[in-house]
Amino acid sequence: MHQKFSILFIEDEQNILDFVTKLLKNHGYKVSTAKTGAEGLQLTTSLGPDVILLDLGLPDMDGCQVIQKIRTWSSAPIIVISARSNESEKVKALDLGADDYITKPFGTSELLARIRTSIRHSNRLNNDTDLYIRPYQCQELVLDFEKRFLTLAGQEIHLTPIEYKIVCFLAQNSGKVMTYSSIMENVWGPFTDTDNKILRVNMANIRRKIEGNPSQPKYLFTEVGVGYRMSEDEQLSSR
Repeated sequence: MHQKFSILFIEDEQNILDFVTKLLKNHGYKVSTAKTGAEGLQLTTSLGPDVILLDLGLPDMDGCQVIQKIRTWSSAPIIVISARSNESEKVKALDLGADDYITKPFGTSELLARIRTSIRHSNRLNNDTDLYIRPYQCQELVLDFEKRFLTLAGQEIHLTPIEYKIVCFLAQNSGKVMTYSSIMENVWGPFTDTDNKILRVNMANIRRKIEGNPSQPKYLFTEVGVGYRMSEDEQLSSR
């Protein structure tokens, strides 16, 4: 199933390059590699990979510059794989256009899952004409975009207009980490001066309404210092 998907891995550490390349090939992916940002940009243009794995600490340029340049012509999913665990670095990469961020060292199962999620989302955005006309569904949680209501185990959950906009935005991007700024821009507008506190308050209210145990969420997850992620749409993950 994976043989038709190609991955470009931009990484200058040979041991990591070799390990991940072998892992991906063993799971049926076609893998190309680059050790510099310039080479990665050239291969992105010539190969048009389905997914780009990107280290930020490259010898010739910062990985964030690579993200910026790629985003001027390509919407291919970019998953950052970096030793940089600083929150500001994660936020910067995601805001510049990265789709996901994994901190080294990472688990192989997690990496493969993130790649599968990126491919599913990319295919859906490119190929589906009924994008989110059908409801979002994850376990007992269902969000009907047409009727504009949320149900949990068949019971309607009453949301405020702001809470609904937040849930709707996260559901439309389910499985992906959405930064605080991207959520706030979508909900309150591009010129909002609202700080993260009002977003956190709304998220806490939403969790109380949909999570049986908010401290152990099933649907809405916090990526500390970065943003929030909603469990992936089960109908999307089954494709």
